[in-house]
Amino acid sequence: MTEQEMIDGCKANDRRAQRTVFDRFSPLMGAVARRYCRRDADADDVLVAGFFRVFDKIDTFSDTGSFEGWIRRIIVNEALMLLRKKHALRQASELTEVDPASYAIPAAATERLAEQDILDLLDGMPTGYRTIFNLYVIEGYKHREIAEMLDISINTSKSQLILAKKRLRELLEKLGYPAR
Repeated sequence: MTEQEMIDGCKANDRRAQRTVFDRFSPLMGAVARRYCRRDADADDVLVAGFFRVFDKIDTFSDTGSFEGWIRRIIVNEALMLLRKKHALRQASELTEVDPASYAIPAAATERLAEQDILDLLDGMPTGYRTIFNLYVIEGYKHREIAEMLDISINTSKSQLILAKKRLRELLEKLGYPAR
């Protein structure tokens, strides 16, 4: 089944098409949800709620963009809603007078790390750090967009990213990865 056939089928409430969409995209979207949620059960909840929203709002998908990207945005928004509901993002705070360059993650270290290693390191971080890191570094959002999504200041977004990078650097150094 082509992507367009899946989309058309979902718009017609065809259960077979919905199942195909879920089967094709749920592994990737499950990994996206897992990056935001520390608990597997929360990630599963995000995945289910996200796909429910995908099928409920399929008529709003315009064929001009990426279908996978559209689904990803829904999953990320569902994860952020869960984190907000659990008040997990209230710990975010703003820093002043911080030099972001001093907290860069060593390039040599990131080249040697496997994806699962990175996910494990992110998993040990506070929710605010992990969320901002995911949104900025992995999803590619700008600080202004993140601030609007999370109802925080741009400076809070920036400082949380700096702190996340600092924490990652510390964890990498503990694991014996080179400093630079």
